[in-house]
Amino acid sequence: MEIKAIIGDITQIKAGAILVSFFQGMKNPDGDTARVNKALDGAISQLISQDEIKGKSGELTVIHSLGRLPAERVVVVGLGKPAKLTLDRVRGSVAEACRFLRQKYVSDIATVAQGTGTAGISVKSSAQAITEGALLGLYAFRQHITEAAEYGEIKKLFIVAGDKGNLPSLEQSINKGMILAEAANLARDMVNEPANYMTPSHMAEMATRLAKDYRLEVSIMERTQMQALGMGALLGVAQGSQQPPKLIVLNYRGSDTKEINLALVGKGITFDSGGISIKPSEGMGEMKGDMAGGAAVMAALSAIARLKPKINITAVIPATENLPSGIALKPGDVVTAMNGKTVEIISTDAEGRLALADALAYTQKLGAKRIVDVATLTGSCRVALGDVYTGVLGNNQKLIDGVINAGRESGELIWQLPMHEQYKEQNKSDVADIKNVGGKYAGAITAAQFLAEFAGDAPWVHLDIAGTSMTDKERAYQVKGATGVPVRTLVNLVLSLSK
Repeated sequence: MEIKAIIGDITQIKAGAILVSFFQGMKNPDGDTARVNKALDGAISQLISQDEIKGKSGELTVIHSLGRLPAERVVVVGLGKPAKLTLDRVRGSVAEACRFLRQKYVSDIATVAQGTGTAGISVKSSAQAITEGALLGLYAFRQHITEAAEYGEIKKLFIVAGDKGNLPSLEQSINKGMILAEAANLARDMVNEPANYMTPSHMAEMATRLAKDYRLEVSIMERTQMQALGMGALLGVAQGSQQPPKLIVLNYRGSDTKEINLALVGKGITFDSGGISIKPSEGMGEMKGDMAGGAAVMAALSAIARLKPKINITAVIPATENLPSGIALKPGDVVTAMNGKTVEIISTDAEGRLALADALAYTQKLGAKRIVDVATLTGSCRVALGDVYTGVLGNNQKLIDGVINAGRESGELIWQLPMHEQYKEQNKSDVADIKNVGGKYAGAITAAQFLAEFAGDAPWVHLDIAGTSMTDKERAYQVKGATGVPVRTLVNLVLSLSK
């Protein structure tokens, strides 16, 4: 879809539809909405007086112009109460309007900069939010569907501004919004792929393609190299599968220094059956998405490379399947991780933390100044926070706050869980240094405490996206399937660290 800023009057734009906004609690339209209302001979104010337009968040009202405007339709977008307006609401409202109009086979849309002048929203920030909302909201995964879609295609979206001086900053905002949304959609594509199309080798091929397209450095570590480094935890997970494991490393160099300012580590379990501790068959197909953390950090690096901040970022993705077989890891086994720690296997279904253990130890060896890992790690986090908030834990409050703020900017909500030392007691083993499951209670916390054993002393943050990586329903700019969380958060974090 082409998205561009234009200078003009919304009432003079020829398009399949134009979008204007209305706040809940207002009695009369104002600004651009008032001008469109006048051109429609008061149709908007009449519908307001009849309580058909209330301005509630998510409300969409279509008015056919019948030749009174160059645009064929006017869509009045409800933005809710002004005091509660956020950029995320703008994203969501635009996404829902675009999906609605796609069903009507509208191919081109023009919109005013939604929500400007309220809650500190600028024309520039609105333009970025509109861009993100449109691209994220119109996303569809149809790679394996042979029948034609039962809806049209929106090919053009124009953001209309009245001041020519705003044009350069609007274009920059649109470009940034496109980069962020396209990266999130890339992660969605990877996670939505069936596991036979997104194996560890396919993830490695994707990394190689991204490196070529965006001038990143890439290295793919094979089994023998991992054995030489002593990655017994990751290789223990991999030994039940015929698919060869890969340790994928991507580097973005935006600074002349050799230091790694931030390492992003993403869990890349391309299918998780649970191994010998096999999962119930119901819902097991969703476990193709257990590599969402790896997809997120790869996609984030593609966006970072396009935005070119002056900072060095490394992404590390341990990629493997977790399957049962005659040679699979068994409960009661003991493996040795790269940092020399021994791990007793309580459940082979707690495999993600094993893969991450060696990836974190490797990242520590690289000397990264900060580490953020991303993983669909625990059902416990999903039970605690549902599908609304991502859980965050770590050893450095400043970095945790930075991640939470980056998430707030992107609309990806993050909630901090405690890392009290007392929880470490649950991970103690009688036969090894540590066990990979800490028991029934506080599972998200004990899993993070397990990871902390391998992260070292560098500032480290763990994001548990078990509840937020997928959604089973359409909501604002999220569509059924993979969400692309937390790609935009990671990019915003990097941009803030580079300042």
